[in-house]
Amino acid sequence: MSSTMTQSDITDTQAYCEQLADKANAASRSLSGVQSKQRIAALNAIADRIEASAELLKTENAKDLAAGEESGLSSAMLDRLKIDDTRIASIAQSVREIASQSDPLGEIIEGRVLPNGLKLSKVRVPLGVVLIIFESRPNVTSDAAALCIKSGNAAILRGGKEAIHSNAALAECVRGGLEDAGLNPDVVQLVQTTDRAAVGSLLKMDDRIDLAIPRGGKSLIKA
Repeated sequence: MSSTMTQSDITDTQAYCEQLADKANAASRSLSGVQSKQRIAALNAIADRIEASAELLKTENAKDLAAGEESGLSSAMLDRLKIDDTRIASIAQSVREIASQSDPLGEIIEGRVLPNGLKLSKVRVPLGVVLIIFESRPNVTSDAAALCIKSGNAAILRGGKEAIHSNAALAECVRGGLEDAGLNPDVVQLVQTTDRAAVGSLLKMDDRIDLAIPRGGKSLIKA
């Protein structure tokens, strides 16, 4: 599996974010021509990786839970954060369900024929690079990645700092599954710094990032 940077490797947040965006942008072009069958294979390979990595996922999740208890996270927040065997099975199943959905690409949304006989059609195509910013639930890492892969988009994922180890482990499962299916693992990038400046830097890169989606509370969405 391709290696990724860890938080300790990141000394320049701006340069790191530019690197992520460049990689995602290049990978999005490689994904745009990939057939549905190969994208489905990648998603099923990701689900397999998640199930096979259960012990690693629980070990990395334990680090986040310990840090959360130390920092005073509520019992409800800790429960959202927790990954156990049941949740791992659910996370993998969610990816498989996305794989089984109909292919959105190439779907004709509407069409008409002009008086001169010219046919016009509105067809679904990939957006390119999608930045998704979310909070504490680690399963969003795999769900968001899977939805982007299914729709032919590259993803840059920025989760909450309280789930940094869990998210990194899930992201490696995603990248490994992409490689297993012969696709570029850079299709999915995880922001592995907790520096708040990273979000601001990424949001300014509209030449390389096509859409930003915040998923979380009112304060996140407002920001």
